[in-house]
This record gives sequence, C-alpha cells and structure tokens, in this order.
Amino acid sequence: MNNSTRKGPRQPAAARTPVSDKGAGVSDPTLEYSIQQVSEMLGIPIQKLRRWDEQGVLVAGRTNGGHRRYSRELIDRLNGSALATTSDKASKELATIRKSLAEKRRIIQLLLESESRYRDLVETSHDLIWTTDALGRFTYLNNGCVDIFGLQQKDLIGRCFFDFEAGLAHVSNRRFLSTLRRNGQVKNYLTHLISADGDDRWVGINARATYDDNSAIVGLRGTARNVTEQHKAALEIERFATHDTLTGLPNRVSLQKALEAALAEDEKGSVLLLDVDHFKYINDNFGHRAGDQLIIGIGGLLKDVVKDDNAQVFRLGGDEFALHLPDALRAEAAQVAERALTAVRHYKFRLGDQGSLSTLTASAGVVSYPFHGNDVASLLANVDIAMYQAKDNGRNRFVLHDHNPDDLRSTHRRVHWARELREVLDEDRVLLYSQPVVRLADRELVHHEVLVRILDRSGNIVLPGQFIEVAESLGMVQEIDLRVVAKVLEILKQPHMRGKKIRYFVNLSRVSLSDQQWVRRFHAMLAAAPVDHDQLVFEITETAAMAEVGVTQEFIAQMKKLGCRFALDDFGAGFSSFYFLKRFDVDYLKIDGNFIRGLATDEANRLFVRALCDVAKGLNKQVVAEWVETQEVLNILTEMGVLYGQGFVFGHPQPFPEEIGAGQPAAKLA
Repeated sequence: MNNSTRKGPRQPAAARTPVSDKGAGVSDPTLEYSIQQVSEMLGIPIQKLRRWDEQGVLVAGRTNGGHRRYSRELIDRLNGSALATTSDKASKELATIRKSLAEKRRIIQLLLESESRYRDLVETSHDLIWTTDALGRFTYLNNGCVDIFGLQQKDLIGRCFFDFEAGLAHVSNRRFLSTLRRNGQVKNYLTHLISADGDDRWVGINARATYDDNSAIVGLRGTARNVTEQHKAALEIERFATHDTLTGLPNRVSLQKALEAALAEDEKGSVLLLDVDHFKYINDNFGHRAGDQLIIGIGGLLKDVVKDDNAQVFRLGGDEFALHLPDALRAEAAQVAERALTAVRHYKFRLGDQGSLSTLTASAGVVSYPFHGNDVASLLANVDIAMYQAKDNGRNRFVLHDHNPDDLRSTHRRVHWARELREVLDEDRVLLYSQPVVRLADRELVHHEVLVRILDRSGNIVLPGQFIEVAESLGMVQEIDLRVVAKVLEILKQPHMRGKKIRYFVNLSRVSLSDQQWVRRFHAMLAAAPVDHDQLVFEITETAAMAEVGVTQEFIAQMKKLGCRFALDDFGAGFSSFYFLKRFDVDYLKIDGNFIRGLATDEANRLFVRALCDVAKGLNKQVVAEWVETQEVLNILTEMGVLYGQGFVFGHPQPFPEEIGAGQPAAKLA
C-alpha cells in the first residue's frame, strides 16, 4: 500500500535518539532504508528528516556513494513507537465495528432462517393460506389451494372463494362480509364449494381484515381448511341420532322435532300411529331376521301409501310406525289410515323357503293438532291411547282419538303399564319375594312360594295384582315368567342352597304355557341349569289348566321328565275341579284362599275342604291351604288333616333369598 500521501504520527520524543556517523562511508548491510523510504514508512516529510539529520536528532549512516541510509533496527523501533499510541484506539474501534457487523450478520441470518421456515410452513401446510385485496380477490395462495379448488395458485389469482360457491354465491358472500365488517374477523365460517373437477367441498374459513389509516378495509388474509370428511361424519352422526338404522326412516326424535316446529307455527295437522298386530309371533316363530325384513317391508309399504300426499313416514321403534300429515284433519287422516291398514292386509311377506305370510294386520290411532294436544308429549300420549283402543277393540282397525273418560282411563292404564313393564324388564327391576309354606302337624317350615314384585321408576314396590293381568294382555307376562325362573335358578346354583329338602313354588301364566316358542326356551333354560330340579314346584292355576287341557298335560309331562314337580293353584275356583283333577299329574293341590278365609264361619266351605282333602289323599296328592290368617282357621285345618298351610299367620312375604340366610336351616315356626 502506498502511504506517501498519508500523514503519519509525529515521532515520539523518546524515539529521538541520535544515530552516530560511525560506519559512515562503509557499506553496512543493516543500513537498508533510504530517506525516501523512511519518509514513506514513518509519514515524516523528507525535509524534516534532513533537518533532524543535520541537527543530530536522527542521524543516518552514509553509503559509499554518500547517500543517507537508516538501519532496519532503528526504523523498526521508531515505527513501532509511532504507531503504538494509535493502534490501541484503532484496534478497539475495529473490534467494535467487527462486533457490530457480526451482530448484524447474525440478525440477518436469523431473519433469513425465519423467513425460510415461514415459507416452508406456508407452502407445505395442509391448510390453505391466502390473502386478498379489498374486493376479496386472491393476491396470494399457498399449495393448499389445490386440495380445495382443484387449481394451481396462478389460476386463482384475481378470483375469490364465492366464485366456487355451491349455493347462491351472493347470499353466502354477503353473509361472510357482513360478519367480517361487524367483527373484523370471521372464525370457522362453513361454506359449501364445488371444486374445478366438480367435487363437493365443505370448507371452514378463518379470516381477518387489514385496514388503512382511515379504517377502510384494504385486504383480507386468513386460512381455510377442507373439512368435507369431518362434515360428512357429523352429518352421519346426526343421521344416526335422527333416523332408524334398520329402515333408514326418520325416528321418534325427528317426529318430535317436526311436531314442535308445526306447533310453534300454529299449524294444523294429524299424526297416525300404526302398530303391526302379533308381530311377536313372527319374531318368535320365524326368527328376528324375518322380523327385521318385515319391518323394512312395512316401512316401504307405508311410504308408497303416502307418496302422493304431503306426509312423512317415521319408525318409532319395534313394530311401531308414525305418519305425520301436515294440514290434514280428521276426515283426511281417517282416509290415510284406512289406506294404510288396507295396504298391510294385502301385503304378502315372503318367508324364503317357507312361502309367504299373507295374514298381516295392523292397528292404528289418529290424533289432530292442536285439538288433541298443544304440545308434543300430549299428542304422542293421545295417539298412543287411540292405537291401544284399536287393539282392545279387536285389532285390524283404526281409532280416532276422543275424550270418553272411561275409555281414556282404561287405555291410559294400559299405556302406562306397557311402558312401565318394558322399562322394568330392560332395567331388570324384577324383584323376588317368598312366603313360607308350613307343615301343620309340627309347624315346621318346609317350603317357600316365590312371589314376584316390581320396582317402579319412583322406587316403590308394586304387587302383582296391579300388573300381571295387563302383562298377560300385552304379551309381556312370558318374559316376566322367564325372568323370575332365571333368578330362582341363579339362587339355587349357590353352594349353600344345594342338598336342601326345601322346595320352591313358582307361578307360571297360562299365556306362557300356550306359547310353544316360550315353552321351548323355558325347557332349554331348565335343562341347562346345574340345579336339583326336584326343588322346583311350578304352580298353574286351575282355570289356566282347564283352558287348554291338552297343552297343560303336555307341558307337565315335559317338565316332570326333568324332575320338576307341579301344583294346581286356586283349586276349587272352577266348576269342574274334581272331574279334571284326575287328568293332571300334579303333586300338590293349593286350595283357593276364598274357601280357607271363611272356614270358621261357613259350613259349606268346611264340607268342601274336607271332601277335597279326602279326594286328594285318595289320589296321593298333598294339600296346601292358602290364606291362613287366624289361629282358629289353623286349628280347623289341623283337625281336618290338611298337610300344609300358607298365610300371614306363619309369615308375611319377605325378599328372597335374604330371609333364608346363607346355609342356615329354616326356623321352626310356632
């Protein structure tokens, strides 16, 4: 570097050491620098160097040619001293500059890395990231646009979301912009688009407006996501909640919503509730698969019936269907009901290799709103009542709801117990109680009669007299009988219950015995149970036994093969008791409690009971007297030679099996 023009620092005083002329004129290899070189090196003018030389301050040596030459050692020492004072300052300044530059380079590098990361994230994001101008026209989109629009970025610049709107674009656009202007942002705005390749797209949009200094919108930016699969899944979940999975028809929830909307708008219309008659018979005899196919067929049949009407078909569950008839009042609703029942009567249901079933009928109830209820619950309760009235009146008909108090009370009770018993069975609120059967000779407890109770939804215990008759008419007593016997079998399986000589009397309904499908299930359940079947005594009422003598005889014979015993309950209630007695292979006769209760005051009762005891002994059957409630009656029965007694004088019904105790012997009663 040429320093001839640079002003160097003055030579420090400490460096002004005279250089002797020793060696002048001698060729000395250490005298390397000319006055010109020293001037350039030290930044000292030549004139000043000559003057110093003349003044002896900085004396040069002489070459043989008489030229001034300065030694390397002197110049190096002078050069170091001259620059020392400025080098420290320069070094510090340089270090500061270098540090500042390094920091700037680091910041620039971080910015570049951040920009690179941002670019990578934006370009590789599954979400669409976009910006628009003030009119909503795209100015930037990342690669996510392909998934939503089916187009590349370059093909979308200048266009907007609502160019692809599936519905009315201006409506959706106006709603979107209105929300944006009001809130400055839009979150999770769902819109339905059609992509360039014609596919449906449900898109969720998040957007935020950008403003100028005058608070005017100058652009939008945000994200969008293809939520088509999630939206379809949500619709499917909603469909499951509002539609029947077997038939695809809208369900009870949908009917309730439709009625709520109609009532809210003060509209008029009707509801028809239709129930297939004897559907349980089809399920039990042909299987649940056939039952499901029949339900699907009936659903399609009803849709055909109302295809030309302003009506909708619903499946409410089981074999119940509903028709909502907006704007239709009683006369028109009655016509639709008649057409529906006629269509069911003419429907031939194919049973595969078993041919077809062509004896189907249905029962229906009809209500009109708001006349028969100004809320959904009342309407559905009243149409339920009307439908049950149709069943009570012989089935295969429809009933228009009316306000006859007697009919309403009867049907209300039936509807109540239909629902109550269904819930009782579904929630297993069947309870077992038992009452002791005592040997009169020594007052020893020898047997128990198992009694059924149910727990209602309020937690109250309900006696069988309140629900058994209704359960029989509704076809639900068979399931109650099975549930009771199943619970008894579970108790008898317990180790502490085995080997006991105590027998357990269990009542069976006549409806159950006449149902061959039920008999098969009952027999299979008993045969599979690891219990001593001799501990079981099944009670059948005298009237039930005589209603179908052959069926009863066959049932008793089957159960006896398993080792079970039988009792004829309420004996004496019929007019032909003694005639039929020899036809039933029973082990016990339980005398109707009405004869026992009046034994102390009615001579005819005493004659009957005494005669019955004599006949029973002759036929080798054991007699049990029911309703023994006083000591006087107990004494008369003992005197007559009646073997067993049962009634309040011995004990009230108690929960079963708690009163027995785990493995404890039965207590002797006084």
